[in-house]
Amino acid sequence: MALTFTDIAALPTLAEVDILVVGGGTAGAVAGIAAGRTGYRTLVVEQLGYVGGTQTGALVTPMMPNQIEGVPLNGGIDAEINRRMNDLYESGVWQDGNRGWFNPESLKWVLEEMLLASGAQLLYYSFFEDVILAEGQVVGIVVTNKAGRSAIFARRTIDATGDGDVAVRAGVPFASGDPETGVNQPFSVRFHLGNVDLQRLAAFLRSLGRSEILLEAEGSQVPLLHTAMVWGRGWTLEPLFQQAVAEGVLLPEDGEYFQVFTMAGRPGELAFNCPRISGQVDGTNPWHLTQAQILGRRAMRRYLAFCRRYLPGCEHAYLVLSAPLVGVRESRRMVGEYVLTEADVLEGRKFPDGIARNNYPIDIHRPTKDQRPGLTRLPPGEYHEIPYRCLVPLGVEQLLVAGRCLSATFAAQGSVRVQSNCRAMGEAAAVAMGMSLDAQIPPRQVDGVQLRQKLISQGACL
Repeated sequence: MALTFTDIAALPTLAEVDILVVGGGTAGAVAGIAAGRTGYRTLVVEQLGYVGGTQTGALVTPMMPNQIEGVPLNGGIDAEINRRMNDLYESGVWQDGNRGWFNPESLKWVLEEMLLASGAQLLYYSFFEDVILAEGQVVGIVVTNKAGRSAIFARRTIDATGDGDVAVRAGVPFASGDPETGVNQPFSVRFHLGNVDLQRLAAFLRSLGRSEILLEAEGSQVPLLHTAMVWGRGWTLEPLFQQAVAEGVLLPEDGEYFQVFTMAGRPGELAFNCPRISGQVDGTNPWHLTQAQILGRRAMRRYLAFCRRYLPGCEHAYLVLSAPLVGVRESRRMVGEYVLTEADVLEGRKFPDGIARNNYPIDIHRPTKDQRPGLTRLPPGEYHEIPYRCLVPLGVEQLLVAGRCLSATFAAQGSVRVQSNCRAMGEAAAVAMGMSLDAQIPPRQVDGVQLRQKLISQGACL
């Protein structure tokens, strides 16, 4: 239950700001940058010691392409970040216009520097505990850190926690999981292997008939190498996986979803988009998150043994790092002024208050063998828009949400949850908050058409 001024009277005040961003992840870091650029006092509160969220902490390093004929559908700060990473040769436009495959350590620094340059403040190592309400308005939050409990007061708040933590504590209704089963999408617990001879590995994959390998990015010094395996798809690594299971190196579930690739700025490394964790996958349940880390690390040791034994070039590989954050694809979805639907996505619907364009397919990772990952794509050359109203939660004022916890159905969220869209939502939420403060109106009353025009003037592709 949310707190009132009376409840927190004994707490010290840690800060008073105009725009408070709770969570410095994919959406929150960009929200902080955009809010800082409005000139209003901005603070980003983050539980870890770096920003970037799943991009940096969960090692979700390939940015899924959201584009038509190689032209990105998101501009603005998203494009600015990508340009900066490319200029550092820490990312690259390597395949089908994919502007990802980035170095997560470099992205931490780029985002942090952009935040500070915008005029925003950062507060690390502080956990959101509760929301402070006054007459149906969010007026601040309570945080817990090494110094104890304290209050942060804000005129406007953006919930960029990914799980809608602030909104839920404020009483906003929400949904979670597949409406048919109630189950969330599986987790991922990613990791990197180092000391890999990429040229030898690429030659081996070529000998198997793999084609998506060894594409060079100018100046990167790292070839793009990508391979994957899912049982029953007829992919070239499947015989090796069958052998590894028969010899006790892998478990059968290790072949349900396997993907590996390289990235700019990290020569001699492989990044793994696995293991995938099914079963207990509520991203708001600490027991589920704990179990995912334990199971994930066990699977990493099996994958390491597999690579050393069966993949030339990996004989002397070692574990470089494992993700300190579980990769959560979907948890709570807030109910807002508009709920984005599967039909909106697949029929390419446009909105007067559209704040982002998307044509990434509906990408639902199913937890069982007979429900393997599948993509439901939009018609060729088509896209849909995300309306501003999806960021405006019901029942509370002075609060917006941004990121994967937007107001959307399970299927629609499976399309718009990718990084470039979350960044666009963060930017839109911050610009809307600036407009709200300028006009001295609640963010719910911000004209979405005017917001769209302002975003366009700042470089958004709309």
